[in-house]
Amino acid sequence: MFGVTILGNNSAVPAYNRHPSAQIVTIHDQLILFDCGEATQFQIAHYKVKWNKIKYIFISHLHGDHYFGLIGLISSMYLLGRKDPLYVYGPAALKPIIDLQLLVADSRLPYDLVFIPLTNDGVVLNETRFTVECFATQHRIESRGFIVRELRKPRKINKDTIHYYNIPTHFYDNLQEGEDYVGIDGTLVKNELVTIQNKPGRSYAYTADTLFDENVAKKVKGVSLLYHESTYLKHMAESAALRFHSTTHQAATIALLANVKKLIIGHFSSKYESIDVFVQEAQEVFPNTDLAIEGTTYRIRF
Repeated sequence: MFGVTILGNNSAVPAYNRHPSAQIVTIHDQLILFDCGEATQFQIAHYKVKWNKIKYIFISHLHGDHYFGLIGLISSMYLLGRKDPLYVYGPAALKPIIDLQLLVADSRLPYDLVFIPLTNDGVVLNETRFTVECFATQHRIESRGFIVRELRKPRKINKDTIHYYNIPTHFYDNLQEGEDYVGIDGTLVKNELVTIQNKPGRSYAYTADTLFDENVAKKVKGVSLLYHESTYLKHMAESAALRFHSTTHQAATIALLANVKKLIIGHFSSKYESIDVFVQEAQEVFPNTDLAIEGTTYRIRF
């Protein structure tokens, strides 16, 4: 399973039962948290996310609506008996903030809290079945977006033909890498007889906060699913630029330029009680657009 669950879709402050930025990415058996705004742990509980399976947290930047919930979550994991290491990626300045909060509370975590500063663009996490890379976005302070890419082996087992050959299952990984099989009697089984070309891996990009920047389109080119902030409606392009944010049309334009499969928009300004018009405007430019709705999981199927 590869999907994105929205925990918070609002900007700046909670409003109209919308909460600051937070998302859970589920990829196979791993859970990754992107940003951790205020009330994230409440949303985790409300939507029954398995908090103990969260291994990685990525913080895009140090505006409060993207990380004020972090110390609460770290502390709750301690109180709930976490033992496994927790890996936090974020701006270098986040580390002393966390250390100070733990120090003044005299908190001694029973698990390893491993902090990895984000200093350069590129791949920052290599897992067996996926990678995470970061890229700079244009905001008032240092900010980064993230891309999760699923890793798939070049070939997959052909279930229609594999049973004709006496190939031990422990060799299947080698077959998926493209190797031929040679039996103990010297019999050769060509790889193409028992495997087929695998589909490309799926991908998800989270842009965090940014003004309209066509360079983002180059970074997220061709991803399966793109989340792009859309703080304002299209008529507020000037205000968006002044505040280093984007509009509906601008987010949709990035999706169009990047030739992504699907777009979801979020980080809605608290000035708007209803957000229905956001998706209508974005679809004028990029029809395959959805709103980032809290509690909804967007499955990545292609």
